[in-house]
Amino acid sequence: MEKKRFRFDKINLGHGSGGIMTRELLDELIFKTFNNPYLDQKHDGSIVNIEGKIAISTDSFVVSPIFFKGGNIGELAVNGTVNDVAMCGAIPKYLSLAFIVEEGLKADAFSEIVETIKATADRCGVVVITGDTKVVERGKGDKIFINTTGFGAVHPEAEISAKRITIGDKIIVSGNIAQHGMAIMSQREGLKFESDIESDTTNLNFLIEDLLNSFGAKIKLFRDPTRGGLASTLSEIATDTNIGILIEEDKIPLERQVAAACEILGLDPMYVANEGVFVAIVDSEIASNVVAMMKQDSKGLNAVCIGEITNDHKGKVVMQSAIGGKRIVTPLIGEHLPRIC
Repeated sequence: MEKKRFRFDKINLGHGSGGIMTRELLDELIFKTFNNPYLDQKHDGSIVNIEGKIAISTDSFVVSPIFFKGGNIGELAVNGTVNDVAMCGAIPKYLSLAFIVEEGLKADAFSEIVETIKATADRCGVVVITGDTKVVERGKGDKIFINTTGFGAVHPEAEISAKRITIGDKIIVSGNIAQHGMAIMSQREGLKFESDIESDTTNLNFLIEDLLNSFGAKIKLFRDPTRGGLASTLSEIATDTNIGILIEEDKIPLERQVAAACEILGLDPMYVANEGVFVAIVDSEIASNVVAMMKQDSKGLNAVCIGEITNDHKGKVVMQSAIGGKRIVTPLIGEHLPRIC
């Protein structure tokens, strides 16, 4: 892709002043890239039509490095918020987009991130309708932070609520865990493997919509195990609902290279961030059909049922180990992997 040519090489404080330089940045980079009727109004907000119940989710992204194997912070920001809206049982339609840019960020780097956001939004079927750009002094922002807010109409068949979980429901994971976190950490630590570990960042909204179209209210809950990983997500569900969760260690999907990286760095993959994986808790009678359907989609090729809801050990997650015995899976305490998403 040919690089754009700008009248500036780097972002400086003047680009956040609200004056001529801000307009130059927005016109050359933001408005030209997204180019839709909502942003073309060049207003501080947008008016859209959304019927029925609406799901809204907002998130901020502070990953380091901002370019990593498998994506960059822009792709992560769109996918992350699109997925959060989808986890509510909704169909994402619109995004707001806000940048906090550190003085000195190269214009080419900013342009690549913005172009990636546009391509990712198109792939997800969402439109960026409003946003904001601020510039902070050198050393105050670590290159770039991004905030995105997603909006979407709740699927008419969705009844996503942890309160609907019952004993015997099955727990399904859509794919290999710990991919994103270990892609970031491997790059930070300079680890080399037979094949590079890439982030799993991707949009899950179309797979979620297909599942809701097919199974509706028999799907009780969706969650994406981002920060804190699968262990923290399951622990939160168990604690919030005062139910027991039993999972089987040898069924948890984990790619060999990722497992090796975790071992080298002394990390438990159960606590490592994911960006292209979700957990579904479903009625036991549809579990095998849900897994089969997910496996037909490129986003769910490694889907597997890893456990079930139990009446035992209420409020706790218990793992049946591969070598026998059981252990309690606790939520993450403190910081595990900083600046990961």
